[in-house]
Amino acid sequence: MDNKDAKLFSEFPPVSTQEWEAVINADLKGADYEKKLVWQTLEGIKVKPYYRAEDIENLSYLKANPNETPYIRGNKTNNNCWDIRQDIEANDIIKANIVALDAIKRGATSIGLRVKEVKTSADITALLNGIDVTKVKINFISSRSYPQTLDLFLGYLKANNIDSKQVWGSINFDPSSYLLLHGDYYTTFENNLTEAEYLLHLCEKSLPNFKVITVNGHFFHNAGASLVQELAFTLASANDYLYKLISKGCNVDTLTPNFVFSFAVGSNYFMEIAKIRAARLLWAKIVEQYQPKRKESMQVFIHNTTSMWNKTVYDPYVNMLRTTTEAMSAAIGGADSITILPFDEPFKETDDFSTRIARNQQIILKEESYLDKIVDPSAGSYYIENLTNSIASFAWELFKKVEEKGGFAEAVKAEFIQTEIEKTAQIRDLELSSRKTTILGTNQYPNSTETMFDKIQETEEDITEKPSKYKKLTIYRGAEPFEELRLATEIYVNEGNKKPAVFLLTYGNLAMRKARATFATNFFGCAGYEIIDNNGFSTAAEGAKAALDSKAEIVVICSSDEEYIEIVPIIASSLKAGNPDINITVAGYPKEQIEAFKALGIDEFIHVKSDVITTLKAYQEFLGIM
Repeated sequence: MDNKDAKLFSEFPPVSTQEWEAVINADLKGADYEKKLVWQTLEGIKVKPYYRAEDIENLSYLKANPNETPYIRGNKTNNNCWDIRQDIEANDIIKANIVALDAIKRGATSIGLRVKEVKTSADITALLNGIDVTKVKINFISSRSYPQTLDLFLGYLKANNIDSKQVWGSINFDPSSYLLLHGDYYTTFENNLTEAEYLLHLCEKSLPNFKVITVNGHFFHNAGASLVQELAFTLASANDYLYKLISKGCNVDTLTPNFVFSFAVGSNYFMEIAKIRAARLLWAKIVEQYQPKRKESMQVFIHNTTSMWNKTVYDPYVNMLRTTTEAMSAAIGGADSITILPFDEPFKETDDFSTRIARNQQIILKEESYLDKIVDPSAGSYYIENLTNSIASFAWELFKKVEEKGGFAEAVKAEFIQTEIEKTAQIRDLELSSRKTTILGTNQYPNSTETMFDKIQETEEDITEKPSKYKKLTIYRGAEPFEELRLATEIYVNEGNKKPAVFLLTYGNLAMRKARATFATNFFGCAGYEIIDNNGFSTAAEGAKAALDSKAEIVVICSSDEEYIEIVPIIASSLKAGNPDINITVAGYPKEQIEAFKALGIDEFIHVKSDVITTLKAYQEFLGIM
């Protein structure tokens, strides 16, 4: 076609949104459109069932190319490459060096080192022995004193005739996160600012490619925050540093290149892509207010770490699937570096196998999936562009609320940030407990025969923690309450007790009994009980006798609501006569019969609205486990 604007398949007439909506409403047959088809996220964002070109017409930033303000499409122009980063514990310096060398040999291009035990020049020499620090980025992510660590590092470079201007990396200097996690500053914020000035001056002079301030947004995520909260509070923390350091005489154009934003990336695939893009958009908006002379000062370096909040001890290999999609979100969103946490990190010290898998996941995303080839591949997607805009809008409103409270530090001291995250975490916990949100292998489809107690390695607690002045942010995993139930059952059995058994007394309507038996299997599997399933009994009396013969502590009646009226009296009287202590549970909630069934001896009803954690704790108490 000569006309470059001619439509593909021009013989098909265009269909307006109104016409689509008319067809959809006809198919809904009077059902509420919003309730049926519009998804409201945890953040309150309403996601429509479909998007069209008209939905992005008013987004002004769509005209920007990669490496152009407001940098929503990132800083890269020729490819979408990112650093494969592996974080290493350096308590055993020699072991850490061996692990780092192996990681680099096998594909890592960036190393994160927890260096609390690195105190002398001999320590830093042993740690970096054999590592070409001009080829691999070095990130010091935990230190007792970052000035001391950098002084040792510079001494190492000088002693080995390495040009410090050819060395790239960062330090994890973030006193605001320390305040949030420990309830007070390590010393004082004024001392922290003085230390920041020293580090900035040192790096400007001697390590120009080292970034000084890491804003750790992943802590918010791993405390149960929403995407919007993680983004807004991270930006607020960064702005707090920016404002206070500029007030002390620092220059915005030399400051912002020294920032690293470290976000978690969770399993909400498209939302996480949009969050990363929104972060760049909003940071550019914030920095612009400080009137930088260089537009590049509005760029941001983003490091992504896979979520810890949704990882599990049980069925841990599923963690590999989770981290793969999370890393895909990070890559497509344009992350500058990515850390995939090994699948076994929730319960043990990671080993060669788990760290190799974590590295290889990223290598596959690059070398086999080619996610490093195309810059901002989601650009122009009606769906992702709308998510980006919505997340940015919601995060900006929350950011402004923090600023109204005097900035990040003051909002922490007023406990605003902690309280807001706690509210969200409680909602998320309730959704897990009611199984509205699924953690595969933990609150849905658990492998009840799996044991993990003997595989869990205990971690040492920090007994030097001083009393907190302000409310702390609590880091946890969503699966922990379920895992506590499973582990309690394992410990009970390991102490020589019989594993609790659940007998599924199935009867009548094939579809209903199978559905409710499957529901009960998943329900009690969450506590690690033995499940005794059956193909169905011809009479209620036959089922009751089999249940008593099984010696199961819990019997779950699985049938239809209509048949319960007939069989529950027979089963309940037979079971209680044979074993007065037996627990009789009905799968479902026949609301017209609840009180009558309780009078007959029914102990519990399990159904889709049950609070699984609360209910299973009651069973644990009944069994003498908890």
